[in-house]
Amino acid sequence: MGRAFFVGHGFRQNPGSTGSEMRGLKGFRNFKERGEWVELRFMAEAMRHGYKVLKPWGESAPFDVALYFGSRIVRVQVKSTSYRKSTGYFCHLRSGPQRPYTPDNVDFFAGYVIPQDAWYLIPARAVLDGIRDGLMICPVQPVKIGRYHYECYREAWPLLRPKPEENKPRRTGR
Repeated sequence: MGRAFFVGHGFRQNPGSTGSEMRGLKGFRNFKERGEWVELRFMAEAMRHGYKVLKPWGESAPFDVALYFGSRIVRVQVKSTSYRKSTGYFCHLRSGPQRPYTPDNVDFFAGYVIPQDAWYLIPARAVLDGIRDGLMICPVQPVKIGRYHYECYREAWPLLRPKPEENKPRRTGR
């Protein structure tokens, strides 16, 4: 006899969800639910681009998704935003205080701008030095010089593939 597992539900409108809509949760009860939906979107999009996707069990890994390249694994932390601020969207990159993001535990950030249906695939080293809370992405007006430094990472799916010299297995601290 087969078994069925409930993984979640489709995007839906919550009746009377004006409070959640104001917080960027349109169709979701909370940010955790929205985050799970965005992770699924990332995994589906990564597979569409030909990547093999791994999902760590539980919540103890410092990353959400991994991409498998034989002897190399690329660790991706998935974030999302619907927070329009001035001429773009602000994407928070905070983690818990017990486990801050570092280049030793995350290789890429995948930022999804929900209203624009746009992915930003940003190397962790490009953002971990010098950012406080997050970054501005996805301009909705013409880009001004000196702003939106991350536009070169918009829909940059090929960046996720490791370079040949990076195909060496990682050393673990065991």
